[in-house]
Amino acid sequence: MFYLILFLLSICLTYTIKVIAEQKSIMDIPNDRSAHTRPTPRGGGLAIIIIFYIGLFYLRDSVEPRLFYALLFALPVAIIGILDDFFTLSSKVRLLVQSISAILALYFLGGVNEIDFGIFVFQGAWVNILAFISILWVTNLYNFIDGIDGYAGSQALIIGLALFLLFSNPLGLVIVASSLGFLVFNWNRASIFMGDVGSATLGFIFAIFIFYDTSHGNIFIWLILLSLLWVDTTVTLIRRWRNGEAITQGHNKHAYQRLVQSGWSHSKVSLYALIFNMFFLILLLIQEHRSITLGVNLCILTLIYIGIEHKKRFI
Repeated sequence: MFYLILFLLSICLTYTIKVIAEQKSIMDIPNDRSAHTRPTPRGGGLAIIIIFYIGLFYLRDSVEPRLFYALLFALPVAIIGILDDFFTLSSKVRLLVQSISAILALYFLGGVNEIDFGIFVFQGAWVNILAFISILWVTNLYNFIDGIDGYAGSQALIIGLALFLLFSNPLGLVIVASSLGFLVFNWNRASIFMGDVGSATLGFIFAIFIFYDTSHGNIFIWLILLSLLWVDTTVTLIRRWRNGEAITQGHNKHAYQRLVQSGWSHSKVSLYALIFNMFFLILLLIQEHRSITLGVNLCILTLIYIGIEHKKRFI
């Protein structure tokens, strides 16, 4: 019943934010990189974040204190995201706030002593530097994928489900409920976008879950769950670098964007991505050898990218 209430609250909050954004002209205006053609309200991800923190405080007794306090430092990322949705802030300002939040989150987590990959283990104080960089990377990486209807929201949905099923963390169901409520308005054709307040903050939250427990090869789970994000971004950056493009500038050349440009609908791309991750979530539930599952995951992604690159009609 609690999660049903959160779902209904997410619907109400998303709708309220949509109305306010329309009244205040907080709109995403299409440009030559956009996958949409009409002005659309943004900032709907605020509903997801509000519901997440309602759930976090309600379930506080079942959340380990160090995780609880670390997750609180996603709030500055959310605040800077709201301001960016309103005023379009400098990337340096956003990165500064994200960096401070990442450092404080790692402090309250107690630092990262080691990252267990199963066949080898990273140890030493330097691992905290790797964790810090990774938190910033995942935060912005998730922001990169918020480019078509339903994509970022549905990925949050599957990650929340995995968090509950694989780690027995009730906060996963909070993410599922809040994401579902948002998707009611964000599925193709979206009447509101997530905005930086949602995508960047969700990325930060997921990064905290990653480094909350890096033992027993858990890192493999996150590499698999987030593979569509980090593989797409990495391949895209390499392609743009090889083409002599300025990799710090905005673009529309991620795989999911190129699929839309080729004629696929937003809902088709988002649904296929959801099915892809659901397949690997099932594998993770029934297959103990996570490194093997990661290998299968990357092989399939490689075949997908080879297919995309050899389609002349893809941009």
